[in-house]
Parts: sequence; C-alpha cells; structure tokens
Amino acid sequence: VQLQASGGGLVQPGGSLRLSCAASTRSFTTYAMDWFRQAPGKEREFVAAISRFGGTTYYSDSVKGRFTISRDNAKNTLYLEMNSLKPEDTAVYYCAANVDRVETSASRFDYWGQGTQVTVSS
Repeated sequence: VQLQASGGGLVQPGGSLRLSCAASTRSFTTYAMDWFRQAPGKEREFVAAISRFGGTTYYSDSVKGRFTISRDNAKNTLYLEMNSLKPEDTAVYYCAANVDRVETSASRFDYWGQGTQVTVSS
C-alpha cells in the first residue's frame, strides 16, 4: 500500500486543521491505520489509531479530546481532525498502515506516508 499525507500548514494556537491520508490499494479495509508525529530532535510518537472498519479508536493522552481520527473506506482515505491546536503540536505528521491489527508502536509499521508539516505558531 502507498500512502500520501496532506493538509498540513501554519495555524495559530487554538486553531484547527484536518489532515488526510490517501491510500493506493484495492484493499484499504485490510489495514488498521495510525497517525504518528515527529518534532525536531524528538522520536516519532503515536498520535491516534483506528481499526479496519472504524469501530475502535485510540488516542495519546496529549491529543485526547482535541483530535479525532476517522476513515472513509469508500474513498480509501484516513483523516485526522485537529482542534484547539497548541505550539507543542508542531511536528511532521505521518500516516501509517498495519495489516489487520491496531498497533501504537512505530516499530510495528511497514507502510508509511511521506509526512506533512504542521506548525502551530502566532
């Protein structure tokens, strides 16, 4: 599966952005999907995960209540709605796909998008 993330940009604190991740595959529902992020000088960290048909979602404590992960299997697309953004949310955001199982560890993923930059600054 090939993944293409988009939707990043510059936003003021308190603002919102929606990231998208388009998957090139005939079997999108084969994959559980995640968002990770990596800030300069830091390790890549888990942000959110969603099961194959969207019935189960997981969030890191740092984004819970502010971010929403969703997917449209008819469009082969993953989303991350980000609200109440903070400067500490600044990072490159990556989408990732894992066959079948929901995972939250970056080391378990074989398929990654190229990343999209999110900058939260006034």
